Amino acid sequence: MHILDWNSHQFVWLDWAIIAVGIMAITWAIWRTVQKDKRSRQGADSEDYLFGKGEPWYIIGAAIFAANIGSEHLVGLAGTGAKAGVGMAHWEMQGWMILILGWLFVPFYQLMNNKMGKIITMPDFLKYRYTPRTGSWLSIITLIAYVLTKVSVTAFTGGIFMESLLGLPFWYGAIGLIVLTGIFTVLGGMKGVMTLSAIQTPILILGSFLVLFLGLAALGGGNIADGWTAMIDYSKTLSVGADGVAYGTNHMFHFKTGDPLYGEYPGFWVFIGASIIGFWYWCTDQHIVQRVLGQRKGEANEAVMKRARRGSIAAGYFKLLPVFMFLIPGMVAAALSARPDSGFSLDNPDTAFGSMVKFVLPAGVKGLVTVGFISALVASLAAFFNSCATLFTEDFYKPMFKNKSEATYVLVGRIATIVVVILGIVWIPIMMNLGSLYDYLQGIQSLLAPAMVAVFALGIFSKRITPKAGETGIIVGFIIGMVRLLTNILTNTGKDLMTGWYWEYTAWFWQTNWLIFEIWLLVFIIMLMVVVSFFTPKPSAQQIEAITFTSDYRKQIGKSWSYWDIVASAGVVVFCVLFYIYFW
Repeated sequence: MHILDWNSHQFVWLDWAIIAVGIMAITWAIWRTVQKDKRSRQGADSEDYLFGKGEPWYIIGAAIFAANIGSEHLVGLAGTGAKAGVGMAHWEMQGWMILILGWLFVPFYQLMNNKMGKIITMPDFLKYRYTPRTGSWLSIITLIAYVLTKVSVTAFTGGIFMESLLGLPFWYGAIGLIVLTGIFTVLGGMKGVMTLSAIQTPILILGSFLVLFLGLAALGGGNIADGWTAMIDYSKTLSVGADGVAYGTNHMFHFKTGDPLYGEYPGFWVFIGASIIGFWYWCTDQHIVQRVLGQRKGEANEAVMKRARRGSIAAGYFKLLPVFMFLIPGMVAAALSARPDSGFSLDNPDTAFGSMVKFVLPAGVKGLVTVGFISALVASLAAFFNSCATLFTEDFYKPMFKNKSEATYVLVGRIATIVVVILGIVWIPIMMNLGSLYDYLQGIQSLLAPAMVAVFALGIFSKRITPKAGETGIIVGFIIGMVRLLTNILTNTGKDLMTGWYWEYTAWFWQTNWLIFEIWLLVFIIMLMVVVSFFTPKPSAQQIEAITFTSDYRKQIGKSWSYWDIVASAGVVVFCVLFYIYFW
């Protein structure tokens, strides 16, 4: 009599036991670390709670990676791989973009730290470079984006993942995840987030690659190489056009209009559009940049930049992995489900990854890997909660209520987190009626990114852009983006046939491909800011000085990098180029 079926395609008692023990062990480790950190600080400190002290470069790299990986990857990216192949890889193969954060933006942020005292949030940067209203608008836009997309999408897809993997009812998984993360963030702060990131990252990576390799082995009859070949061959038979031609899903660029995927990934436009979103996300988004702005008291500038840059380089290498961790397993799942004799079925592409975990991993390993996945969901969602708390406390509460105690600021940050949790839960049922989840998420990002990219890029690279131009750019860009979002909701993202004079005369606005619209919106905002700069007062000498590299500061930057930093950065770029060549 077999007590345990090691090859079971379902969770068995050993998996559940490992999940329970694993969660308790991680909880204890985080609690111990947070308590030790509190004793070392001897009391509450709002900056440490919201931001965390300077961490080693490898912890920074793991934290950036962990903050990015959420349930939208476990569900959305794997599901997109099953449906559309490697087209979405443009948004994931962006390790090169994180290098821009470490090499270019970190020195600028650190320079402004020296000029104005301390930058904790991205609105701080815009308030100093442009106007207070510019920074306030960024805070408002960021908070709205986090509540309506980041928190809600992560919770929603987390519910799908828990349902496909553990069999939990959707709402149990979604609400359970968001409440658990809210409690974790309130009690642990940034130190807890950073610690959880360091713990779960290796488990997440190893577990995902186990799913990849065992899935390929199952597809290739025990041979991983044969499985890869079978996956590519199957993907070439997909994306069949009206002309009966199979255009395939094994390439990232879709240049032919007859290809059904051309509408989603139109030619080379897709690379430009993905890069705009990547620039905003990796170089200016609060919950990513927050992980490289920490410093120890009394630490030299070059040491801060060195640690932040190396953390960014490490994150660049980590960012090469999600395509292999999630997207390609989705492609493997689609190929397996097409074989009746495989025993694997896939009714909903969004359940691809969870179904693969249950199908290919042996008993016990399923439980261990699931611990890493649950930790990844909590770490990613906690990063958004923490960033929301930081933005609200630093950009709204502190300016209005100065000279409060540090304990009060920590409490306000915790209350802000609870409010975000509630708003995230309330928005989920509304979001469920807005169509395809992953299209909705990418669509929102494509409408928010152009204004952010224009304001930050021109603010750093140009001394002629005036404060009023920055304020105008971010406000007008946001309004245009929200109008386009409204038309997307009303027209089913331009797919429905709309009648009436208004819809006929504005068809160019609501029917233009979402990526092409994003690119032209960026061009329009840049032109608008240039024009406004001709008719408004120039920035002050103090504002210009804050973005000018002095000879002394250039020396500090020179001391912060070495030959090996350049070699390591080049490695990230080479890997990205090779991937593009293979999947062209």
